[in-house]
Amino acid sequence: MEIDSFLDYLRHVKRYSALTVAAYEKDLNQFREFCEKCESIQQETEVTPKMVRRFEVGLMSGSLVFGDFASPKALKPMCARSVRRKLSSLRTYFRYLMREGVVAEDPTEMVVAPKIGRKLPVFVPEDQMDELLDGLAEEADFPILRDRMVLMTAYYTGMRRSELVNLKLVDLDLGAAVIRVTGKGDKQRIVPMLDELVAAFRCYLEMRNERVKGKHEFLFVTDKGAPVYDKFIYRLAEKYLRRVTSLRKRSPHVLRHSFATALLNHGACIEAIRELLGHSSLAATQVYTHNSFESLKKVYNQAHPRA
Repeated sequence: MEIDSFLDYLRHVKRYSALTVAAYEKDLNQFREFCEKCESIQQETEVTPKMVRRFEVGLMSGSLVFGDFASPKALKPMCARSVRRKLSSLRTYFRYLMREGVVAEDPTEMVVAPKIGRKLPVFVPEDQMDELLDGLAEEADFPILRDRMVLMTAYYTGMRRSELVNLKLVDLDLGAAVIRVTGKGDKQRIVPMLDELVAAFRCYLEMRNERVKGKHEFLFVTDKGAPVYDKFIYRLAEKYLRRVTSLRKRSPHVLRHSFATALLNHGACIEAIRELLGHSSLAATQVYTHNSFESLKKVYNQAHPRA
């Protein structure tokens, strides 16, 4: 199969992140193993829509077994969302093969993905975010200052976790009060900063530079001055959100959702929010319109005859 050349295409042409490429690799290797063991085929040209459909059903039912004969591993039944993601990987792969002339038809084209219920983004109300950030404002030691800085940046700019990890000193322009953010596919966007965030960065940078002493250019660092990493940011967000919310989901992405929801509640247009979040499609941003409860409540109170 042409999986290796496809992954190189994702890395060097599409410029996908390492995590995204790893997800594609896992999905395609599972499909390759399914083709070899369950369908007894070796080439992409032999794949049919019925085989893709059987792969889809096997994932959802949990009937597929991967690994060698000595240590087989049965997959647990997957939810519709996970199966849709794997089918999306296959579709992207076979479209690539069609462009390269490896296959004449896309066997995934006729396969219907399982339907999923649309969940609303989870967010933290504004008063709880104020409580959290204000409660950390008086702390002077570096770890707490750094933690608050990460939380503020996520909540004030709506950045993804990977974008926070990869921020560098050159991305900050405190004079112009803007941050240059490098998002998915190396797409860059400019996000404005409030005066409060600029002032907090000035204080943070003084202590950060003492710890790093020119060793690297990453903005957020650990207590020892090394660049932060994905799990560090996740644990930080989970730790502090636990203090103010009982939400089951407490992750950096919740801060991103909270940013978008707060802007919408205060009258920002959906197109502006799309630009700030770095969404390529407006459809990805429109889910936040369901969360604008404050606007809905305002309309309700104005319009209901008994209000």
